[in-house]
Amino acid sequence: MTGENSNMPREKLRFGRFDYAVFSASVTYALCSLSIPLMIVAIGEALQFPLDQGGMAAGGTLHLTRSITMVAALLLCGTISGRIGKRLSMGTSLLLMGGGIFLCAFAPAYWVLIPCLLLAGFGEGICEGIATPFVQDLHPDAPERYVNITHSFWSIGTGAVVVVVGGLWTLGMGWRSILAGIGLLTLLTALLFLWRENPQKRYPEVSGGVTFREVWRYSVEIARVPRFWICCLMMFFGAGAEFGLTFWSAAYVQLNFHTGTWVAGLGTGAIALGMFLGRTGFGYFARPHHLRYILLGCGLCTIPVTFLLAFLEPGVLPRPLTFTLLYLLLTLSGIGVAPFWPTAQVYGVTSMPKLDSTMLYIYFSAMGIPGCGVFTWLMGFLGDHFGLKGAILVVPVCLILFCAVVYWECWILDPRREKNSSGALSSPNAGRG
Repeated sequence: MTGENSNMPREKLRFGRFDYAVFSASVTYALCSLSIPLMIVAIGEALQFPLDQGGMAAGGTLHLTRSITMVAALLLCGTISGRIGKRLSMGTSLLLMGGGIFLCAFAPAYWVLIPCLLLAGFGEGICEGIATPFVQDLHPDAPERYVNITHSFWSIGTGAVVVVVGGLWTLGMGWRSILAGIGLLTLLTALLFLWRENPQKRYPEVSGGVTFREVWRYSVEIARVPRFWICCLMMFFGAGAEFGLTFWSAAYVQLNFHTGTWVAGLGTGAIALGMFLGRTGFGYFARPHHLRYILLGCGLCTIPVTFLLAFLEPGVLPRPLTFTLLYLLLTLSGIGVAPFWPTAQVYGVTSMPKLDSTMLYIYFSAMGIPGCGVFTWLMGFLGDHFGLKGAILVVPVCLILFCAVVYWECWILDPRREKNSSGALSSPNAGRG
């Protein structure tokens, strides 16, 4: 099958209304998710948890608590989409996401941010769980290409956060006004999904919907497969490396290199640029038999790059050279972590073709989100004790664990499965004992 796939002609990419809708959702999802991390130093000063005075753990807790409702939404979104369909589920997720971020703009204290972020997190969880199977339903013949390209728009949204937030901040606009604007933009984006469909070009929903009993049956089938849990570990560590780096990059640049919000935001923008280049590139060239090599190769190459970030000192080199090297390392880190989330998901789904693909995508995301929350909080906790330069070492540790799981799954367990499968076909007694 590998040789057959490699000789197939590469078809031209084709996009329609709902592709552009999910592209827009990915952008606004990134705006909602990363606007607070980018301005977290200013928010901490305003709401009495200054990061340079022991408030980093509190900052990391914001995303950890947000992750709780994201996971809850992910566990429920299979049933939700089964009842109302993926298209309306995506529109509803954007309403919740935008509404929560809009309310954050009016939070008078740190603890008021939490319920607002819980609301936004529930919307983000639905979006995270439904967006990838939403794209797969649109392009069932080549999901590995379209999923990577769709996820690249998260990186565009990350870059937009830098340009929009940094630009408006430079012009003197406060963080509350910026959050309110992002919330309203997200609410408007929901219309792309909720607006009535063209009768000739409807979204390909599953006819008849999916009942809770069916969702439960699919879930039990998935939970019984050991390979699923290994892929979940892959998602957990890969997500921790990706989002830990993205969440803390602006604060890392601002606090360690003594810059303003705009220059610090360029660090997040450098990661976003790398992730966009990585995801669009891998999305264009990826084929099912390439996925394991992409995952392991990117993980191994990114380990030394992220280690160097922890040892880059301000003042050792001339300032322009220091920042050039800093942004180069962040861009390379972005390229390296780019394929982890989408490619690991597609690898897991294509390697377990007998299981329900929508539920697999949802549960893989449900394992990735805790990875984001746990390692973001851990970096904040360590940052309070050792500074963000020490905390950044969490990222290469995540990468090492990620590579170990990928190698274990793809080069140790998978050949054994193939050998046992071929042995079982040739002999009725093969594989016993």
